[in-house]
Amino acid sequence: MTLSVTHTEVSARPAHGLLPLWVGAGVYALLLIAGNRLLNDPDTLWQITVGQWIIDHRAVPEVDVYSFTMRGAPWMSTQWLAQVAYAGAHALAGWTGPVVLAASAIALAFALFARLFGRHLRDSTTLVFVVAAFLLCLPHLLARPHALAFPVLVAWIAGLIDAADRKDAPRPALVLLVSLWANLHGGFVFGLFFIAPAALDALVNAEPSARRVLALRWAMFAGLALLASCCTPYGWNALLASQKILSLGQALPLIVEWKAADFQSLGPFEICLLLAIGFALFHGIRLPPVRILMLLGLLHMALAQARAAEILALVGPLVIAAPLGRQIGTQPVDPAAGTFRALMISAVVLALGAGTLASVSLLNFAPNLRGTPVAAVTELKKLNLTRVLNDYDFGGYLISTGVAPFIDGRTELYGEKFFVDHNAASGLMEPDNLFQLLKDYDIEATLLRTQSAATKLLDHIDGWQKVYSDDIATIHLRKTGAGHTTEPALDPRSN
Repeated sequence: MTLSVTHTEVSARPAHGLLPLWVGAGVYALLLIAGNRLLNDPDTLWQITVGQWIIDHRAVPEVDVYSFTMRGAPWMSTQWLAQVAYAGAHALAGWTGPVVLAASAIALAFALFARLFGRHLRDSTTLVFVVAAFLLCLPHLLARPHALAFPVLVAWIAGLIDAADRKDAPRPALVLLVSLWANLHGGFVFGLFFIAPAALDALVNAEPSARRVLALRWAMFAGLALLASCCTPYGWNALLASQKILSLGQALPLIVEWKAADFQSLGPFEICLLLAIGFALFHGIRLPPVRILMLLGLLHMALAQARAAEILALVGPLVIAAPLGRQIGTQPVDPAAGTFRALMISAVVLALGAGTLASVSLLNFAPNLRGTPVAAVTELKKLNLTRVLNDYDFGGYLISTGVAPFIDGRTELYGEKFFVDHNAASGLMEPDNLFQLLKDYDIEATLLRTQSAATKLLDHIDGWQKVYSDDIATIHLRKTGAGHTTEPALDPRSN
């Protein structure tokens, strides 16, 4: 009996440490099957168009070349590397390319997350945190530049936290990650800011005699990271571009992903938050003061902006992993299982690749029609107009089809006032704004959502004629003499 049990334990050991592999494979397969969900954001369209422009011109844009309202205005595409990657994938495999690319990056991020978090905790606990993180990230899992930056985010934060856990400074080579991040997505600024609390945590827990030298080493690392983040085609201006986005003021709450968390209905965020509180209370979790401050800061960001929920999901667990592991136990890892894991990883990656190729003919990927008014734009092009007031969500599709938009998803280009005025006009929060925009920009036609308030109003305004309408978009053409003589029906009982 003893020999049998011993043999079972030894043979089972190689299976330890494979959770990250299964997590990555599971996330990839799930995202591939639901691939159209990754194309739900109309911004993907203009991201790919910009990426193709960069490939064609072998340069990054310095000014706007797409809209007619801001043409020639200074504009930097700080996400240029991700845009090039998406454009190349799209040119190679159609819409399957961006789906596979985004799914691969997201799967890698979650595999890294499971690997780095699982160093401190049992597989069962790690899996619970992986599921919670996936649910929190789910609304923002899209084929956009931030998805390609997810693995870099996880690896960068893990490197900083690991250094703090060792009461040491990060390895200088880690700055290569922030340089890559700065070319993929503007979120690298968060990575730079996170150096400060990680350094503080390391210093607080270090021996008093070692703090001065350690502080100097962290300061040198921070300087290197700052310099590395400027290794982009735009140099240090990439930092200013991120600041420009954060200074959009009243425009940010009007964009879905920048809105504050909403608890009016039960959702993944509230469920995960309540379960986390219950978990902490049940286990009596205690965290070091600086780690508590880190966690509260991440929670504040997630509550203030919906898009920050993914940062809380992927960074928060890494912050608490080591102290949590010390309190609820860790799972020993067999170092002899490395060869077995390498073979398994190779086999699973090959299987996923073969499965992807086999499924291409079965899965038909295409952007969400809600943001792609295909038929309406076809009709619009027949009119040969150059000054069209469009719905915000239609801007990406207009850019991809060669039509100059009034506005699109590059909110930092248009600025706070322009965006707020357009939003107030299309929603008729301030009806005068609509007529002012039509006049100031000499608008020849409008391409707005069929159900929008502005569309309904233009149906009854003299001088504007409806020339096309479907379930998605309606075109109104400025036409002298166009009249609307239908009077509203009167209720005789009111007399």
